[in-house]
Amino acid sequence: MDDAEQQPPRNFALMAAAFEGGLAVLAVGLGWLLGLKPLESFHWDMSAVGMGVTATLPLLLIFWLCLKAPLRPFRQILRVLDESVLPLFRQCSMLELLIISTLAGLGEEMLFRGIVQGGIADWLARPAGIWIGLAAAAILFGAVHAITPAYAILAGLIGLYLGGLWILTGNLLAPISTHAVYDFLALAYLIKMRKPDTDSP
Repeated sequence: MDDAEQQPPRNFALMAAAFEGGLAVLAVGLGWLLGLKPLESFHWDMSAVGMGVTATLPLLLIFWLCLKAPLRPFRQILRVLDESVLPLFRQCSMLELLIISTLAGLGEEMLFRGIVQGGIADWLARPAGIWIGLAAAAILFGAVHAITPAYAILAGLIGLYLGGLWILTGNLLAPISTHAVYDFLALAYLIKMRKPDTDSP
């Protein structure tokens, strides 16, 4: 691959932010069509933010294990990230990474939790609908993050975790906070601190 191919598109940070923010717009549009309110359970509460930030700790532990464990599926994830995903973010500033991560937390949680999980829970009889919605949203979340089979499974498990956090707190702000903080810390480490040849084969 030559240098020209490795260069990210101009204004990539703006494109990434627009895409993630667009998911929030998509969630609102789908909610309008389906009679759902993706932010119905969202309310500003510092305790929900605190719980969301604290809930990133298990995810960061899993992230660290994926970096350090000498397992082939994890090595494959790192290789794909190093070759195809992370180069796109190399020129992003920390502020741009923060904006992208915040919009990712908002847009993806509105769509997968607020629309998919919440919609199925509303449409189906309780309590089964709650758990079917949780599982369906997690499976879809994993599928759209399927850069490798192992990554799809990990993302699906993270989707279960985020959906469970929403059920536990009753406030969409908690999983939004977890998602945004985790994305920011993981991206900041992978792009600004980690040297690819120290963790990947």
